[in-house]
Amino acid sequence: MARKDISMTDTELQDFLASGAKVLQVATLGKDGGPHLAPMWFVMDDGKIVFRSFTKSQKIVNLNRDPRLSVLVETGDTYAELRGVMIRGRATLVTDPAYVLDIYGRLAARYPMVGDEPVELDPVALEQAFGRFAEKNTAVIVEPEKVSSWDHTKLGGAY
Repeated sequence: MARKDISMTDTELQDFLASGAKVLQVATLGKDGGPHLAPMWFVMDDGKIVFRSFTKSQKIVNLNRDPRLSVLVETGDTYAELRGVMIRGRATLVTDPAYVLDIYGRLAARYPMVGDEPVELDPVALEQAFGRFAEKNTAVIVEPEKVSSWDHTKLGGAY
């Protein structure tokens, strides 16, 4: 008997990434070809994963040299609850400070970057909180080439 298809539909995948998952594991390739893995916060922009990091960080240095990357998001504490997505693709790097600042604002609305809770920042508060960092950061848009997803809740407790 063939195993039940537990992949997510496009809608389920977008919902999962927009609300269910919080930490993105980002794998880039180092100068020696070895993997460099780092956890990142992320947002969705036009259906694609976007994160930001300081331009001098190892992951951005790696992506400038070789834009290939893999990202992974997974949730669940038990096998029956596991849900996740792995994307292999290429990075589009954006250094425009206005775009980076917008990503900071969207991250602050999703994660507790300013205080103990996520918060929507007006343009003045956003500039005050993150404006000085925008020029020192690069936004990374994950351009998918291969997407794999799983949702063990579709198994109904069977393995």
